[in-house]
Parts: sequence; structure tokens; C-alpha cells
Amino acid sequence: MSSRSTRWVRGGKVAAAALIAILAVHIFIMRPWYFRWGANDSETYKLLPGDRLIPTAVHPSTRAVTIRAPASSIWPWIAQLGQDRGGFYSYTVLENLFRADMHNADRFVPEFQDRNVGDVVWLANRNRYGGRGRLIVAEYMPNQYMVLISPEDADRIRMGGFAVDFVWAFVLDPIDANTTRLIVRSSGATPDWVTRMTVLTFWEPAHFIMERKMMLGIKERAEGALTPRLPDSSTPSA
Repeated sequence: MSSRSTRWVRGGKVAAAALIAILAVHIFIMRPWYFRWGANDSETYKLLPGDRLIPTAVHPSTRAVTIRAPASSIWPWIAQLGQDRGGFYSYTVLENLFRADMHNADRFVPEFQDRNVGDVVWLANRNRYGGRGRLIVAEYMPNQYMVLISPEDADRIRMGGFAVDFVWAFVLDPIDANTTRLIVRSSGATPDWVTRMTVLTFWEPAHFIMERKMMLGIKERAEGALTPRLPDSSTPSA
């Protein structure tokens, strides 16, 4: 074997070892941390709204943050989640890189407060991605919780089955009259191994980054840390 080939082989081994080390740090150190960011043991392991919809879920993430406000002051921000309502209070620039046409509100809007089971929550402008960027309200109790699922899972549940794609639960757990824990749980069933690797290496960390910012955005708004203003447009463009 030539010296050049030897260097290529040696370089390949070093790159492979580095990749394995990065994956190991991600799987065994970073992933356990961001899967339960801010959540205590009780919140991580207790049954939450939406859990019964997806009994085959594996490794659900449970994240939590303390908000210095009563549940009734936090709930309006959750009720108006959605691209066509108050946005998601996350990194708008990143969301709009994927043509979501997101506009985040810094005050709650009365006409955006009405929700019902079966309603659509838009993740992107309804005129983009063939109208597929949406979730469905599966469980809803004002001032307590809202659970979102995929349209396909909504059909499965309607037919007597269970969710297999994705369950996203927003839960308010009061500590006292002026303090509340916002708990957000994301659950998914076991996909095939190719999809699993994509979820593990891209979707899970990306979802954490955006979800964490959303939770902190809700906290800031509910605690009155932001100057109130409406979205850029109450009627998002196509």
C-alpha cells in the first residue's frame, strides 16, 4: 500500500473515531439532558394529558419551566398558538427560512382565544406545503392543557386506534396562586431504523432548540417582560 493510501486510511479511521465520539456524547450526555430540560423527576415520569393517545411511545421528552404568573395569565398565550394566530414565540428567522411565514404576537388577542377539540393549529402558512403543515387539537381543557396530534393520528383515533406519529402536550401545573409550571411533552412511536437515525441526529436537537425558545417566549410574555405588540399582520400573507 502506498504512503498516500496509508494516509487516506489513517485519516478515515480518525474521522470515523471522531464521529463515533460525537455521537456518543450526543446520545449519552446531551440527549438525556435536553430530553428533560428543566423538568424534575415527578414531571418526567408522571402521566400527562395525551399520554394515553400514544401507548407505544418511546423516550418521550418532558421539558418544564417555572413561570411567575397564575395559569389563567399563561393560558391565553397557549390558546393562540399557531401560524395563523399568535405564532409560536420561537426563533422566527429560523422558522421563516423554511417558508413558515411566522409572525409572533407579544400580546394575547381576544379573537384568538377560542379553541375546540378538532381545531387545526397551523405550523406554517396553510397555502404552503400543500396544506400539510398543521396539527389537530386532540384534548383541550382551558387553563390546564392542550394536546396536539397529526391529522393522520386524528383519523386513527377517530377510528378507534391510537396515535403513532406525534403527540405534543402543553400542560399548566399551578404551584401556588401566582406561580405555575409549564410542562411540555413530546411523544412519538418507534419508526424504522432509517427514520430513527434522522430523528436522533436532526429532528430531536432541532425540536429542542425551537421548543425551549418557545417555552421561554411564553414565560417572558406571561410575566410581562415584553412590550406588548400585535403580530406583523393579523392576516398572514400567502
